[in-house]
Amino acid sequence: MIGLLDKLRGRKHRRIPDNLWVAIVTSMPFLEVLSTAEQAQLKEMAEAFLGSKEFSSAGGLELTDEIYVSIAAQGCLPILKLGLGAYRDWVGIIVYPDEFVVRRHIEDESGVVHEYDDVLAGEAWEGGPLIVSWHDVKMAGDGYNVVIHEFAHKLDMLNGDADGMPALHSGIDEDEWRETFLAAYDDFCRRVDSGDDTLIDPYASDSPGEFFAVLSESFFELPDVVAEEYPALYDLFRRYYRQDPLARLMKASSASSTADS
Repeated sequence: MIGLLDKLRGRKHRRIPDNLWVAIVTSMPFLEVLSTAEQAQLKEMAEAFLGSKEFSSAGGLELTDEIYVSIAAQGCLPILKLGLGAYRDWVGIIVYPDEFVVRRHIEDESGVVHEYDDVLAGEAWEGGPLIVSWHDVKMAGDGYNVVIHEFAHKLDMLNGDADGMPALHSGIDEDEWRETFLAAYDDFCRRVDSGDDTLIDPYASDSPGEFFAVLSESFFELPDVVAEEYPALYDLFRRYYRQDPLARLMKASSASSTADS
């Protein structure tokens, strides 16, 4: 049987079935709050995305249309207003059924090489593929989103290492980004070290690159949390992504309250 991805590759105007699209969007609150026009724009971008990328599986996983569209929909959300060209430097997406193991080799200051197994839910390789666990893809929500996380790393890598300093567009200069971003990062690291409670994943304190990826997850899934804890950073991300998830959330909440009254 020819799958959806085979039909879409190289054919930008082949449509994702409406029933599949609706099922996926309505299963993810951070997509469901998009306006009708934004959902249509996201669908069109996801179709183009699927036509330009190459999916493969590992660990015995059988790729399905649900896998293709779920990853495409979530992955295209960060670039909804930036354009598909933001993902121009890579092609491959590898999907595992669950967490996967990567063998690491690290040389310490004394020249001794240490080897260990790293268990991961996702990974983005500079100049190479993006890898995700399907089990974790399905866990999207409440601030955890392995797809947005790894795709944010890809955005960060457009100008080199994943260091929390992505390629910026007009309206944001590097000095402003560094000042606002690093102030929030330093404060978050202090809070994690002090044991403060936060709904933002403490893994964000690992490095500036991970802070950017984790805060991107939270920006789209928990915008109220980011806006409350780091308002200046929320505004920076709002301008960088050219989206305002908090405004979407508030509009959806208001519409829901009106419907219930």
